[in-house]
Amino acid sequence: MKPAAVIFDLGKVLLDFDYSITARALAGQCAVPAEELRLHIDQSPLLLRYESGEMTTEEFYRTVREAAGYRGNYETFREAFGGIFAEIPPMVDLQRRLKDAGVHCYIFSNTNEVAIHHVKRNFPFFAGFDGYVYSHIVGAMKPAAKIYEAVEALVGLRGADLLYIDDREENIVAGRERGWHAVHHTAPATTIAAVEGSGLLPT
Repeated sequence: MKPAAVIFDLGKVLLDFDYSITARALAGQCAVPAEELRLHIDQSPLLLRYESGEMTTEEFYRTVREAAGYRGNYETFREAFGGIFAEIPPMVDLQRRLKDAGVHCYIFSNTNEVAIHHVKRNFPFFAGFDGYVYSHIVGAMKPAAKIYEAVEALVGLRGADLLYIDDREENIVAGRERGWHAVHHTAPATTIAAVEGSGLLPT
């Protein structure tokens, strides 16, 4: 059966990201070196709390400021913290092709308010999705069942009607356990081939 909608992870699928960019940008205003600052924000327990919706952006900022001895202002921090992304052109083009073919596409991301604000402002392709599910809004992160249920509720589809693309294997496993078609993204060429093989794109 051909899927009816495509669910895209964001980071490392449509957008690359690198928190060392933030660390280098802010290190001159911190009491700790760039690498130590990166450890506070890159897939850290603190970042997980923030992206799970357990902290506001202001609370996250204050905690990082105190831990790193940051002396700059809030707006400079937001700009540096959000400015970590770069488009992955073949994957952005894949979403455009799906949209042009009339396929509904959705974003499904473990993320935070600052990141989404920056992405909306700087990447026009991001406006071309039919809906968005964010961990900090749902209050749960992949691979927790709650956030997958939020996707199904938003899209109005379940199981094999959904084709899901994510770079993290544990997230793909959770999707497959719900009956979703799931593509473990390791390289644009293989993911694009898998989507083309699903029958969603014109030949």
